[in-house]
Amino acid sequence: MPPIPTPARRFCPSHWPALLPMLVRRGGARVLLGLGMLAQLPGAAQAQTLTAPTGAAGTAQQPAAGKGRLLGSVVNEKTGQPVEYATVALLEQASGKTVDGTVCDEKGRFTLTKIGVGSYKLAVSFVGFQARTVEGISVGSNDAVQDLGPIKLTPTVQQLGEVKVTGERELVENKVDRIVYNAEKDITNAGGTASDVLQKVPLLTVDLNGNLQLRGSSNIRVLVNNKPSAIMASNLADALRQIPADQIKSVEVITSPSAKYDAEGSAGIVNIILKKNNLEGLNGSVNNNVGTRGTFHSLTLNSRRGKLGLNLNVGGNMFINIARNESLRTDYLPENRQSTLEQRGKFTNLGGGGFGQLGLDYDLTPKDAFNLSARGNIFGYTNARQQLTRYTLPGAPDDVFNRDIDTHNGSRNLDLNFGYTKTLARPRQELSFLALYTVNDGQTDYDLAQQRPTDGRYQQDYRENSFNDNRNRETTFQTDYVQPLDSTQTLEIGAKTILRAVSSNYRIEADSLDGQGFRLVPARSNQFRYDQNVYSGYLSYGFALGKTLTFKLGGRLEHTRIDGDFMSDNSALQTSYTNLVPSVQAAWDVNKDQKLKLSYTRRIQRPSVFYLNPYINTSNPRNILVGNPDLNPELTDAYELGYNTYLNKSSITFSGYWRQTNNAIEAISRNVEARSILPTTDSTLVLLTTFQNVARNATYGLSASGSTKLTAKWTLSGNVNFYYMWVRSPALNLENGGTMHNANLTSAWQFEHGWSAQFTGLFNSRRIQLQGRSSGYRSYNLAVKKELFQKKGSLTLAVINPFNRQLIFRNDLATEQFTYTDNSYFLNRNLRLSFNYQFGKLENRPARPKKSIRNDDQKEGGSNG
Repeated sequence: MPPIPTPARRFCPSHWPALLPMLVRRGGARVLLGLGMLAQLPGAAQAQTLTAPTGAAGTAQQPAAGKGRLLGSVVNEKTGQPVEYATVALLEQASGKTVDGTVCDEKGRFTLTKIGVGSYKLAVSFVGFQARTVEGISVGSNDAVQDLGPIKLTPTVQQLGEVKVTGERELVENKVDRIVYNAEKDITNAGGTASDVLQKVPLLTVDLNGNLQLRGSSNIRVLVNNKPSAIMASNLADALRQIPADQIKSVEVITSPSAKYDAEGSAGIVNIILKKNNLEGLNGSVNNNVGTRGTFHSLTLNSRRGKLGLNLNVGGNMFINIARNESLRTDYLPENRQSTLEQRGKFTNLGGGGFGQLGLDYDLTPKDAFNLSARGNIFGYTNARQQLTRYTLPGAPDDVFNRDIDTHNGSRNLDLNFGYTKTLARPRQELSFLALYTVNDGQTDYDLAQQRPTDGRYQQDYRENSFNDNRNRETTFQTDYVQPLDSTQTLEIGAKTILRAVSSNYRIEADSLDGQGFRLVPARSNQFRYDQNVYSGYLSYGFALGKTLTFKLGGRLEHTRIDGDFMSDNSALQTSYTNLVPSVQAAWDVNKDQKLKLSYTRRIQRPSVFYLNPYINTSNPRNILVGNPDLNPELTDAYELGYNTYLNKSSITFSGYWRQTNNAIEAISRNVEARSILPTTDSTLVLLTTFQNVARNATYGLSASGSTKLTAKWTLSGNVNFYYMWVRSPALNLENGGTMHNANLTSAWQFEHGWSAQFTGLFNSRRIQLQGRSSGYRSYNLAVKKELFQKKGSLTLAVINPFNRQLIFRNDLATEQFTYTDNSYFLNRNLRLSFNYQFGKLENRPARPKKSIRNDDQKEGGSNG
């Protein structure tokens, strides 16, 4: 059914004197809202336009004032709930002249005073409702009090897809404290995952393993709807593959967090905002995506009636990744000898899972609201890998063997969140209590079969099984209080407790085919428990000097206590430390189109269990990875200067920044004899990689981003980030440095009849490491979209790297002991077809702000490949 047209409304300036004194009496916030509603005020019932006649002086002729009063309330006709801040105007019945006016309070109530004897009508309106006129109101005496009772407004109901949008949010927005990438505006995201979306966000880079960096640093914290998740802490790369791109509304990049945020993330915070709707009624959407590298299906339902809102989202996805790799390591031995290790392999990664989310929010009163939510998922994949190894040592026969490794990874994640917000008497005065419980149970097993050439044929000579069960639990309590001191000063104070419990139980069983079957290998098995408790409090003070200068000063005190226990070898770890984290932010509005921002903050990067777990990963026996439970947190000082300007239909932002870390955690690789770490008598050299606080690094950079409308139908946006990183380790007598960059470009076109198209290009340079460097990569996407069913549905076809079958990643390491080169080839060409359909009816409803917990305090691990 087509929408019901709404007649235009105008408000004559001659009516302002009658309403402004009343609005001022009701307070500044209502003045703004009341003035915004003046354009909705109807006059005569037929014309819907106020045209009061004027006297000689040009002012409305008012009847003699009296002592009468008119009382009443405005409610939603369908729900019976009060319509907050509805506009009420009293007019003379005969002439339509405005006599008085007011704005309803939070409970929809209004009172009109000093009403003289006469006949009147009442005009009531509010955005999202059909205007209503109450005729035949008679005041018979000078001091009469008349209660009009509830006045019912009918919501303006429209089918989804029938709302005409006259203004659009930019693809990338530069705000005072963050950069916002509006993912829902990017049609090339349809059918992808969060990893695909984050590749296009300014300042971020994501490799094909899902490893995330912000301005060249992996020291970041990723949140979902301002909340942490245990699955993010266990394996960030896998977690990003579990979030469908179609569920992402926007991504926020916060490079200089205030004291209100946890002191984590030397580079900053990445906050993924999922889609949610605050409108009344029952509505939903169906998403179906199929492609050459995966498929995704989901259903979303939203329901709101009065004070209660419900949100349900369920779905599932599958994916497949195919890659191969080649590596060559040359070891420099005594007496000028050399040995070489050649490895070639390929793998197929097949996986998927299901997810579900249920959210509930309830407005107890206009000033009291609480929300509950539960989000869970089940995720798993199987990695089938084949790897051929050849080790050559002068004077000895080549050691050649092939390994078939089947890895099975499964995880179950549950997040439970509770929030209560109390709006107090003063504007912006607020108290909130928040709680969060999140748990992730994971299991990683592999089955290994090894074959060696015998008489021209490969014969099996060894088998191995690995079992690793782990659990990550977090319990968080947080309270925040906001106290406005006046219109330009705000004080914020809060406290927070995070209780973490991580456990891991892993064991290795080996079968040497000697008839005794699989036997436990104690030296490679262990039970590990790690508790980390963080107690923190913060104080933040924001103020303005004049109309152009704003400041925010803050400090956060965090106390961390760590208790670890390696049960298999009876060793323990206990430590605690306290950190003071200051932050300073300043902004200068040079004029209405230009802004300067300056910030300083100190950040903490605590190592997560990925870096701490002492598990010896020997799935590749010549390249072994092991965690280090003795790591200390990183401390980083970060400075940033930003400039933002608007030119006609264009916006441009420049940022200069400097980060300094004196005890950086770096991956360190060295040659060791196999028998020094494994239960073997083999003296062959293996490459052992672990993590240590051994480096001091500094990053100096300049980033620029902008967007413009070249024509009414063609928009262009992009960003580029150049930076120099220098890393040095006096303990290892190593240093390295170089210039790097990353950039992306997006161009979008709007055509007639519901057609649109978009191109996105991504460019990443090489990356510097303490002991080497890794190569960059380029990628590009093209999507075409057609709106269907009167904009209720859409069909999107996207192609990713159509002219490049694969992406190549090169990793080079070089020390006095060895040189190592690894080339990986990932199949990346992809074709995706996505269909979206929206259904149901919506009604306008003012959104209540909801608070949620942010845990931002751990250095995240990368992908396990």
